[in-house]
Amino acid sequence: MTHEQHQTCIEACVRCAQECEHCSEACLHEACLHEADVQALAECIRLDRDCAAICWLAASLMSRGSQFMSEVCRVCAEACDACAAECGKHDDDHCQRCAGECRRCADDCRRMAGQAV
Repeated sequence: MTHEQHQTCIEACVRCAQECEHCSEACLHEACLHEADVQALAECIRLDRDCAAICWLAASLMSRGSQFMSEVCRVCAEACDACAAECGKHDDDHCQRCAGECRRCADDCRRMAGQAV
């Protein structure tokens, strides 16, 4: 399979990774400014970073047609679901944007991996 067959999912993973990277940095900045919020944002930051890393990996594997891309996309969908749930708890715009991209990416990754959405 060529990467063009997975282009929609690749683009969703890249958008999601970028939003997660941005959300992580914005939450970290907020936590530094308001020490009382550190614990409330710690899990969001962790999940943002994990989700971004898995999304970058999934996009990379799909781009080169790796034999492991379906398995990684299944894990990516799970990471995106977890990140969306956590970011969805926070009212900040960057968290809400991240949650939305995570949901879209999870759906695309499930489709790519051949799972029901």
